Amino acid sequence: MGWFDRVTDQVDALQHAERLQEVSRSAEACEILDRVVATTTDPYARAYALVQRLSALINLGRTAEYSRAIDQASTAVRDLAEPYLHGHLNALAALAAHHQGALDRCVTHLVKAARALGAAEDPDSRTAWGWHDLAMAYSYLSFHGYALGAIERARQLGTAAGIPEETFAAPGIRLRNAVALDHNGDSDGCLRVLRDVAADLARFVRAGRAGRIRPSSLAAYGYAAARRAAFGDRVDSGTDADPVRLLGHGGDSARARDMRELGRVCLAVADGRPIEAVTRLDRIRVGDETLGAAEPARLRSIALSRAGDHAAAHRTDRLAFRLAAQRNDRLRDVYIDGIAARIDHEEMRREAARYEGEALTDPLTGLPNRRRLERYIGAVVGRGERVVIGVCDLDGFKAVNTRHGHHSGDLVLQRIAGVINRVMRRGDFVARYGGDEFVVVLPGAGMGEAAEVARRIDAAVRDEDWESLVPGTPVGISIGFAEVGDGAGPSLRDALSAAFEAADREMLRAKARPRAS
Repeated sequence: MGWFDRVTDQVDALQHAERLQEVSRSAEACEILDRVVATTTDPYARAYALVQRLSALINLGRTAEYSRAIDQASTAVRDLAEPYLHGHLNALAALAAHHQGALDRCVTHLVKAARALGAAEDPDSRTAWGWHDLAMAYSYLSFHGYALGAIERARQLGTAAGIPEETFAAPGIRLRNAVALDHNGDSDGCLRVLRDVAADLARFVRAGRAGRIRPSSLAAYGYAAARRAAFGDRVDSGTDADPVRLLGHGGDSARARDMRELGRVCLAVADGRPIEAVTRLDRIRVGDETLGAAEPARLRSIALSRAGDHAAAHRTDRLAFRLAAQRNDRLRDVYIDGIAARIDHEEMRREAARYEGEALTDPLTGLPNRRRLERYIGAVVGRGERVVIGVCDLDGFKAVNTRHGHHSGDLVLQRIAGVINRVMRRGDFVARYGGDEFVVVLPGAGMGEAAEVARRIDAAVRDEDWESLVPGTPVGISIGFAEVGDGAGPSLRDALSAAFEAADREMLRAKARPRAS
C-alpha cells in the first residue's frame, strides 16, 4: 500500500494534475490544484495538492509566489508522518531557494530532502518524482555527482513502478554539467558530454520511444544539439534530432522558454550569423538558474569570436569565467560557513541543553539567553561562590547590517557566539544578552583570570576570516569585566546591577582605546 492510498478526496483531480505537469502544462495543473486546496477537507489531499502546486509554480517561474506557497505546503505537511511529502516538499523548496539566490537555505533543504526521501518505507512512482526533483535541485546548484546519483535512484524506483526509462532521462542534468565545464574553460569536455546526450536521444529514437520523452526533456535535448552546433559540430535538420523542432517543446516551462531563447542564439552562430546572435543576446532575458549566470556571456564570446572581434571575445570570455567562479565561491562559503556554524551550534546546544526549560535559549545563536544568565549568576552567588562577569560588545556590527544586510549580521552573531564559546575555560558560562552584546561568566575566578580570558577572546575574534564573510567590513570586540559582590535576597539584584554597570563602563573604556593595527 503506497502513501497515496491514504488520500480519500479528489483523487482523480490530483492524478489529472500530475499528468498535466508531466507534459509541461503546469498552468492548467495549477488551476485544478487551487480548486482542490479550496474545497478538500482531507489533510493528505490538501498536503499533496499544495506540494504539487509549488512544483507547478516553479515550472512556471512565478517566483513572487514561492515563499507563500512554501509556507502553505509546510503547514499542511508538518503534522503528517509521511517521509515522501516531507522529502518532495524540501526538494521543491531547494529549487525555489536556488531561484531566489538563497544558497544557504537551498543546501539545508537538499539535505532534508535526501534524508526524508531515503526514509520512505514503500517508495512508489511519486517517490520517484521526488528523487527526480531533488536531482534537478542538485543539478541547478552544480552538484553534478549528487544529481546523477539522485536521478539514478529516480530511474530505479520509476522502473519498479512501471515508468518508462525515457521519462527520467533527465538530459538537463548532463546539459548543465556540460555548460559548467565550458564556463570553466574545458570546452572539449563540454563537447564530449553534449555528444553523449545526443547519443542517448538517438537510442530512444531508434527504439521508437522518443514520443514518450517529457516535453521539458525534449527542449533540453534541443539545446544540447544547438550548443554543439555553435561549437561547429554537424547537427542534422529535418529529423527527430533537429534542434529547431526539439526546442519547440517544453510547454509552459520557464526553463524551456529560456533554452529556446538561448538555443536560437546558438543556431544563429552555427548558421554564420554571429552579429544576429549578439543582437539576440542584447534583447533577451533569461534566468540565471536555467543554465548558469555565465551562459549568456559565454555565448556572446563565441559569437564575437566568429565575427572576428577576438579582443571583445576574450573580454567576454573572462566575464563568463568570473561569473562561474563567483558561483563556486558562494557555494564554498555556504559550505564552509555552514559546517563551522553547525559545529559551533552543536557545541552550544550541548551546553545549553543543561538549562532546558521555559524559553531559556537564544534561537539565533543557541546560547543561553538573558533570563537563563540572570538565574545562573544568582545561583552561583547564592552558593557564596566568587564570580566575575564580562560584557562583550561587537565593534563594526552596525556597518555589517548597513552594508551587507541583516542576514549577514545574523551570520556574524552566530560566528562570534561560536568563537567566544570555543575559547572559554571549562565551567565558564556564555550567554547572548541582546542585540550584539554577549556576557561571559567566570565562576570562582578573579580579575587576573578575567584579563587572560579577555585576551583570548580578543585574539580569537581578530584571527577570524571576516573578509570572506562580510568583505570590506572589519569586525572586532570590546570587553569589560567586573566582580559580583556578595549578596542574598533583595540585595542580590542590586549586586548584579552594580556589577553589570561596572563591566559595561569597562567595556566602553576598552572600546574608546586605540587598537593596535
